Amino acid sequence: MEAPILSTVEKLTGEAIDLLSELIKTPSFSKEESRTAEILFFYLEKKGIPANKHYNNVWTVNKYFDEKKQSILLNSHHDTVKPNKNYTVDPFGAQISEGKLFGLGSNDAGASLVSLLAVFLHFFDRHDLKYNLVFAASAEEEISGSKGIESLLPVLPKCEFAIVGEPTQMNMAVAEKGLLVLDCCSFGKAGHAARDEGENAIYKSFEDILWFKNYQFSKISPLLGPVKMSVTSIETENKAHNVVPSQCKFVVDIRVNELYTFEEALDIIRQNVNCSIEPRSLRIKPSSISTEHPLVKSGSKLGKQIYGSPTTSDKALMNFPALKMGPGKSERSHTADEFIYLEEIKEGIEIYIELLKDIL
Repeated sequence: MEAPILSTVEKLTGEAIDLLSELIKTPSFSKEESRTAEILFFYLEKKGIPANKHYNNVWTVNKYFDEKKQSILLNSHHDTVKPNKNYTVDPFGAQISEGKLFGLGSNDAGASLVSLLAVFLHFFDRHDLKYNLVFAASAEEEISGSKGIESLLPVLPKCEFAIVGEPTQMNMAVAEKGLLVLDCCSFGKAGHAARDEGENAIYKSFEDILWFKNYQFSKISPLLGPVKMSVTSIETENKAHNVVPSQCKFVVDIRVNELYTFEEALDIIRQNVNCSIEPRSLRIKPSSISTEHPLVKSGSKLGKQIYGSPTTSDKALMNFPALKMGPGKSERSHTADEFIYLEEIKEGIEIYIELLKDIL
């Protein structure tokens, strides 16, 4: 006879808080996550669940995994940024006070990670699931590193869709803006500033910089709003005060909504500016999941709100639909004295279970 869901959630919550405390006490900066990877690996092994490691990514599948069934990925990350200097508590202390668990990575995204793992454990030995479950704790998310989820996806069983755990107050981030960074350069001709010589590359860059400032892409997303372009730095190759510069380099940060591909956005930009353009990366693409997807419809039945997220996650690197959803608040991420409410972890586990019950 299956245990009542309430007692199951309480047990899972207690274990999740203990695991999160252990993870907080173990520094896991991006590219330095080997120790937390070991903690997660052996946690699964102690539960009798065969675990796998790929670089510092840890993953596993449900007990009755069936290759004939489609798979759902439950993913969050165990790397963190470095603590800022304004902490008033030990960022690795895992202190519990007034119903809060303090520590680096508690909110982003440790609470999501341990909650999704708890839900995976809840369904692990069910033999009647309609879908397989794949759990993955990924590395290098904070830096979008090449040895994180991007390297892990080809290793995992093929997944049809995913829940990506990030702090969203358990609301549903169905879309994310992509990040496109451009290195631009305007060219002139060097000359002496005291004489009427040369062609000033700074002045030539002004026209293009003003275009980036003023241009409005026509497609405005109801979830993510307009494409946003910002010139964030500018420099010339020479430092002498009396030399007219022959080159002026500047950087443009572009947040692309889900209505444009990067290729479409770049075509529009190149048609309107004279400077050279070199994209740094085309990896962090805009992404979205249909509001008619069964996962989103299940969340809507639970009263969860739908919104577009201005921040990026591992969702951007997945080539299948993914819903970003997890306990905690995005505003707490990367802040001093980061924390998660213990009740938020319990609520996260409960909602994740109800979300998947409607599908599984």
